[in-house]
Amino acid sequence: MCTRSLPRFGLVLTMLGVACVLTACSDAKPPEVASAASSTAPTPPTAPAVPQKEGFFVASGPLIVEHQVDVAAQRDGIVTEVKADSGTPVKAGQVLALLDDRQIAADLDAARARTRSTAADLKNWEAEAKVLQADFERAQKMWDAQLITKEQYDHARFKAESDQWDVKRVQELLVNAQETEHSLELELEKTRIRAPFSGIVARRYIRGGQEVAKGDRMFWVTETSPLRVRFTLPERFVGRLRRGVLLQLNSTDTGDTNYHARVMEISPVVDPSSGTIEVMAEIIDRNTNLRPGMSTTIRVPDQP
Repeated sequence: MCTRSLPRFGLVLTMLGVACVLTACSDAKPPEVASAASSTAPTPPTAPAVPQKEGFFVASGPLIVEHQVDVAAQRDGIVTEVKADSGTPVKAGQVLALLDDRQIAADLDAARARTRSTAADLKNWEAEAKVLQADFERAQKMWDAQLITKEQYDHARFKAESDQWDVKRVQELLVNAQETEHSLELELEKTRIRAPFSGIVARRYIRGGQEVAKGDRMFWVTETSPLRVRFTLPERFVGRLRRGVLLQLNSTDTGDTNYHARVMEISPVVDPSSGTIEVMAEIIDRNTNLRPGMSTTIRVPDQP
């Protein structure tokens, strides 16, 4: 049995030796091949970085405008006509809607009539005052000539003085009537909903025939220019950034187009809760596709 097993054992050893030699040969490579392989090996993937260049800090912020308000009703009433809709360009003072004004218009007509009546009454009192003043001057001359008694002279004097006070009373009544008329004119004006500035109607909240109360929103009016962007920077930018500096920005909503903005305001203090300062810049490019509310990224030079 020993003579039969030895040849098998030797055959096994021979096969193992050949396998080791082949493995060693496959692992061994010339120095040039190994170097080339290591130089072309792919780098491990990294997380995407914020798009910025060396020497720039990238901030972000929304586009804003100076004037953007909800136009609210200044009095109770019923909407009789809507003259503007969403997307309508408007000028400052343009009528956007009308409220029912019949009652106020009637009260205003009555107030104007009262003003005219009081003005006519004043003219009558002023004319009578001139007559009594002339009587008093004549009585004074007669008193100086000792042609009338002291009682007659005092009667003419007091009568003239009394009429002067009546003139003043009617003058105040006229002022009161005029102010009442002016107050009703203001109330009538409140039934005409006007644009507070030039811009565009971004949203309409009302419809014809709707009853509104004082303070109810009716329209959202916004400017479209000049566009501004407000953003924050780390406190290390205190003293580095100046007014008038041009910055580059872009918006994902408009593709890769770059725009320019000029720094307008820089907060003089640092927010202690975030360690940042607030900056506002104004877009200087004309005829852009930018709109209020868009998100933008701003590149700020980060030089010490």
